[in-house]
Amino acid sequence: MTTDTSLIANWGMPNRILVGPDRLKELPELCQELGFKAPLLVTDRGLAGLPMVTDTLAALTSAGLSAALFADVEGNPTGPMVEAGVTAYRQGGHDSVVALGGGSGLDVGKAIAFMSGQTRPIWDFEDIGDYWTRADANGIAPVIAIPTTAGTGSEVGRASVIANEAEHRKIIVFHPKMLPVAVILDPKVTTALPPHITAATGLDAFIHSFEAYCAPGFHPICEGIALEGMRLVAASLPVAYKDGNNLEARTKMLTAASMGAIAFQKGLGGVHAISHAVGAMYNTHHGLTNAVVLPYIMVHNRASIEHRMVPVAQAVGLQDTSFDALLQWVLDFRRELGIPHTLAEIDVPDDQAYEVGRLAAVDPSAGGNPQPLNAAVLTEVFRKAVHGRL
Repeated sequence: MTTDTSLIANWGMPNRILVGPDRLKELPELCQELGFKAPLLVTDRGLAGLPMVTDTLAALTSAGLSAALFADVEGNPTGPMVEAGVTAYRQGGHDSVVALGGGSGLDVGKAIAFMSGQTRPIWDFEDIGDYWTRADANGIAPVIAIPTTAGTGSEVGRASVIANEAEHRKIIVFHPKMLPVAVILDPKVTTALPPHITAATGLDAFIHSFEAYCAPGFHPICEGIALEGMRLVAASLPVAYKDGNNLEARTKMLTAASMGAIAFQKGLGGVHAISHAVGAMYNTHHGLTNAVVLPYIMVHNRASIEHRMVPVAQAVGLQDTSFDALLQWVLDFRRELGIPHTLAEIDVPDDQAYEVGRLAAVDPSAGGNPQPLNAAVLTEVFRKAVHGRL
């Protein structure tokens, strides 16, 4: 693969972002520039033995940095994973975090950096009201984020999603200083993603932008970013799905993922509320769960969003800009990318439907839904998603 110089860029919104093939090679210099002396490299367990991780760790140590690896991270991160990482951080005398991985690796890395200087349990900093002010801001370590999937956009976010296993729910932990100080979007680290993960994470990025666009309130900046994010996914995800080595498509998908996370500062909605509950209860893949649930929430929200779908339909390339045409496009797009139509197909039963609805109703994402939601409504939408009733 040759490097296309037209894909190289440096961005400063909302944080410093180095974009383009081979930018990962600049990490040691970036660490030194930012004053990192002993970074903890946090990554997903499945990536720990791959060259992108072993070579990165070697490059950091060769540059004179006292770097070490923490890789006890799996999908749907939990409190104990963060606690283990904080222990490794403190025992190793680290001063910073380099988070390299999918959404789980980035969320855990950010949470480790956040909790490295705190004395209260992580659950005390849930994204409720002003809980974030409980944190010692001076005890939050800086983070460089390097996503290996194009989905969550955690690299440009000020929060981490961590599962509280005791309560069977996912908690959003928030603080303004959780925003990474720098980001590297290098498409070459995503080329090894298998097609089904490319599809699931890519649709996660699309849904971030879609739900942000649909969320009530005045935020034309986020809405503009969301529309372009959806356009990029519609154009680039099928290419990346079919040809994982296409660096242009991979770069644009990483961009779309970051854009989706920037956009959802406006809000999310029922797709994420249900997905968070299902993920916490059944340990499903977050992006895949979102992708399955999307059309069911679209139908529920129709009365509130139908009049706003023309720009969305145009963004994904439709001549017919009606709600029905967009819904059909979503169904066809999912099918093209191998996404199941029902939650039952990913082994999610409906035997605890009310509990899913209850948890989804108290999820912060539910508050951004354009149509009112409660436990009963979410229970019914969840049941429809299990059985494929649109």
